[in-house]
Amino acid sequence: MRFINAILSTILLVCAAQAEQTAVWIGMSEPTHGEREGIYRATLDTKTGALTQPKLAAEIGMSEFLALSPNGKRLYAACRLPNGDGGVAAYEISDDKRSLRLLNKVPTGGGQSCHVGVDRTGHCLFSAQYGGGNVAALPLDPDGKIVPSPTVIRHTGSGPNHERQEGPHPHFVGTDPDNHFLFVPDLGSDQIIIYKLDPQKCGLTAHGAGHTPPGSGPRHLVVHPNGRFVYVVNELAITVTAFRFDPAAGTLTEIQTIESLPAKDKKLPSTAAEIYIHPSGKFLYASTRNDDTITAFAVDPETGRLTFVEREPIRGSHPRSFNLDPSGKWLLAAGRDSNTISVFRIDQKTGRLVFNDQIVNTPSPISIVMQPEPAHSN
Repeated sequence: MRFINAILSTILLVCAAQAEQTAVWIGMSEPTHGEREGIYRATLDTKTGALTQPKLAAEIGMSEFLALSPNGKRLYAACRLPNGDGGVAAYEISDDKRSLRLLNKVPTGGGQSCHVGVDRTGHCLFSAQYGGGNVAALPLDPDGKIVPSPTVIRHTGSGPNHERQEGPHPHFVGTDPDNHFLFVPDLGSDQIIIYKLDPQKCGLTAHGAGHTPPGSGPRHLVVHPNGRFVYVVNELAITVTAFRFDPAAGTLTEIQTIESLPAKDKKLPSTAAEIYIHPSGKFLYASTRNDDTITAFAVDPETGRLTFVEREPIRGSHPRSFNLDPSGKWLLAAGRDSNTISVFRIDQKTGRLVFNDQIVNTPSPISIVMQPEPAHSN
């Protein structure tokens, strides 16, 4: 009986260890040292923070941003098509989360995509075209393929920064938790454009806008887990603007704008890049390029206001992107110009980042998506 119990205990321990593996999908910009372009894959051990060496999972040009379907069975990527046009690609993820199978790739109809997102029903793929100044909505087939009939909406407007805000520059696409609205931060016009969403028809109707301070340049956005607050990282001002979101009216009301990198600490010309919130909703993180840091904030659960916690070096260069694993234990910081990903443990009480003494090399990483592997994977 003791022998059987020992075997059962061993099996349970193995299953538990296997359940703590998370697949890490990595998108990249154009490589600078001749590496193969595409989507790379690694595995994160969420018990120890160990990250395996990334390997090429799918070859495609300029996979600048990645997004998972709601059911986790598909991966969508911004890409460059063989003729040089901007496009989006759909992949089927294997059951063991180990490999990708190309479903199709189509042009966006609006230029090179800098960001992609999927609505919460999995019926529609959205793409933001920074250079083209427009947003594309593309229907998805039941099998996950992209229907090559995009609806392209051109933005208008400009801002006081004549060099960077001479016209509209959509930089992000993402829905509210109820899937009623699409948020599109536009760096060129200092607005978060809000569209009313019809997911069945993949339709967008202009609804309104939230506003960031003039010249701030809103870039990426995240919604608090409680659905009541929305946070936008402002690229040009290196700040974060907090909004109160009214899901019934579909409106954003500014609560606060707080510095990510105070002017007194600015040693180099820098720009803000990425923003994510902890699964608990207690902490918020924003990255700054050239300063090469990630700023941590504490979130007031009642008011949504932010309080500065710390600014942590990423041990790499140009953190255009980073992400938190679904368990909320680890943060992976991508150094585009250093060709690195650094691993940090998240202090669950304070939100501080603790370097895990691990850096892996991967070519020009600028997008990280994570999903838990099934417990039976090897």
